Amino acid sequence: MRVESHVPMGRKTKRVIRSMTGYGRAEGRYKAVPIVVEVRSVNHRHCEILTRLPKSMQRHEERFKSRVQSRLSRGRVDVSVSFNGEGDAGGQALRLDRGLARQYLGVLKDLQRDLRLPGSPDLALIAGYRDIIKTTERPADDQRAVAAAERVLEKALGALLSMRRDEGHALERDLSLRLEEIEQRLSAIRQRLPQIMKEHFDRLQVRVNRLLEGAQAGSAALDPARVTQEVALLADRGDVSEEITRLESHLRQFRNFLRKSEPVGRSLDFLLQEINREVTTAGSKVGDLAVTQEILALKAELEKIREQVQNVE
Repeated sequence: MRVESHVPMGRKTKRVIRSMTGYGRAEGRYKAVPIVVEVRSVNHRHCEILTRLPKSMQRHEERFKSRVQSRLSRGRVDVSVSFNGEGDAGGQALRLDRGLARQYLGVLKDLQRDLRLPGSPDLALIAGYRDIIKTTERPADDQRAVAAAERVLEKALGALLSMRRDEGHALERDLSLRLEEIEQRLSAIRQRLPQIMKEHFDRLQVRVNRLLEGAQAGSAALDPARVTQEVALLADRGDVSEEITRLESHLRQFRNFLRKSEPVGRSLDFLLQEINREVTTAGSKVGDLAVTQEILALKAELEKIREQVQNVE
């Protein structure tokens, strides 16, 4: 059997993650009958496979699905198998009853002579009798035809995977650039933290001093050292250095996942949820305008990353 695969062109570079979007097509032959298999995939939370098979092969649907599942772990996959440009390798065929056609012709010629009619019976007239040409079922469930279709399916899956790897390379490049943007903004926030803490402490100290100055005469004396300690504790509540440290750790894990060869889409999705949680916590603790602007920009980048990760296998 000759098989020709149509593989989308792509750069021959190292590829890691795979997209869930792709298309593959392959052609082959079985007993001189053309076989065409097309496979399309889009993003999906799980692996959902839909098949369009010839009637004679529908009872082998699970065999075709198993072959797809052995190559793909996530995505909605549509598989189409056709023979001779049609959707069936078996199905119906036409059968000519030559003996009956000759009998019809003989009867018509006898009738013509008896009635002395001009002309002679033609093909159109004879073919008009429905029992001359009949439809019959082709032999179905040909195991060799099924095996031939499976081989063509493997070629189509190879083409599909090639496109998914190309798409994955583009995704990885885009995600890496967005991670760099986030890391730069986290660095800017970390550099700003000491100044934020000092300003926060100074504001609290001023407020406490004003309260002390307005205290009524004769009230119990307050320990200045104790007041300073309480102010420091209040100021420390606005410290987000721990959140920044966890965010940096999550980003390193995210990059490590991008270098893995196995499917990592679910892991990336979970990690993004953790990153968003830390960013939200940091944003609620810091009352600094510059940091708030950085966090808003971070969230915008994270949303773009989330959209891209939805298509990672």
